[in-house]
Amino acid sequence: METHQKEAIKDHRELEIYKKAFGAAMEIFHLSKKFPVEERYSLTDQIRRSSRSVCANLAEAWRKRRYEAAFVAKLNDCESEAAETQTWLEFAVKCNYMDVEDGRRLYGIYNQVLAGLVNMIKNPTPWLMKR
Repeated sequence: METHQKEAIKDHRELEIYKKAFGAAMEIFHLSKKFPVEERYSLTDQIRRSSRSVCANLAEAWRKRRYEAAFVAKLNDCESEAAETQTWLEFAVKCNYMDVEDGRRLYGIYNQVLAGLVNMIKNPTPWLMKR
């Protein structure tokens, strides 16, 4: 998917999976404003933190492309945070804080993000910086 355009990508913000993750994190931020106040220090903080961590870890991974092991380790962190975000989405829907449709759509976006991350983890070489 993204491998074809790897030469043109100069910044992590140009990665399609970053764009998807960032957009989803922003949508989660806006939707979570409607969560009950008693969830502020639990579900609201957790879903915002994990969704933002996907993006932050991807930015860190991008800067670690000189070293395959460090790059892959950060991508693994991204993968974990994306899966965690999906779990919080499930809780938000089951607790009736988020519409089922929004939850399903966002969950699907994170499935796409996870697929892209797994592809990068399985084949990091095209993404690494040439020494």
